[in-house]
Amino acid sequence: SSDVCSSDLMNSNNTFNIILADDHILLRDALANLINSFDEFRVVAVAGNGEEVKQALGSGPRPAIILMDLSMPVLDGFETARWLQIHHPDIRVLILTMYDSEITLIRLLRLGVNGFLKKDIHPAELRSALIAVAAGEYYYSNRTTGKIASLLRNSDEKRSPLENATLNDVEIQFLRLACSDLTYKEIAHEMKMTPRNIDSYRDALFDKLDVKSRVGLAIYAIKSGIVNF
Repeated sequence: SSDVCSSDLMNSNNTFNIILADDHILLRDALANLINSFDEFRVVAVAGNGEEVKQALGSGPRPAIILMDLSMPVLDGFETARWLQIHHPDIRVLILTMYDSEITLIRLLRLGVNGFLKKDIHPAELRSALIAVAAGEYYYSNRTTGKIASLLRNSDEKRSPLENATLNDVEIQFLRLACSDLTYKEIAHEMKMTPRNIDSYRDALFDKLDVKSRVGLAIYAIKSGIVNF
């Protein structure tokens, strides 16, 4: 549910509980202090890897959000996100990363991650990202796509088949392939088109769906039910 005021997500002070996972202790402690300075959020546990995230979930207060580094020992962000998607799909996941390649972000989207943050963001953006994810929105920041994309604000709202019908079969096929690990050149080969044709389809979909990147296309496709992972 996207009801962010539900009691299982919030503690008695009407703040959102957060588990923070990062194997760099100095950065993690600084982040925890920063997050605890925000009125809306409280760090209830810290972890150094995905296994410690599992332990924290088993022993402490239930979090609304898990904020974790992508690169961690023992169990990294990808593996932890996959485990959370299976065992705790209602907990929102926000990833800290130095890598903002579109393929990395799409891979994370397929694992149910709600947002991505570069580690060099401003504290105000961290708070904005946490608020967006707590509200059931997607949040991502990187240098190629701008600060924020919040699509389909109600996280449970699927686009109707009628709305999807405004996309033709070729556009839907392209959207599905755009959510894969294929490059645009490989998508062109798969669809038996020239790379220039694929660029034209991509740019037309950017305009039609009001998105600015391949990540935006992937978010649209996932949220509208065109692709199911």
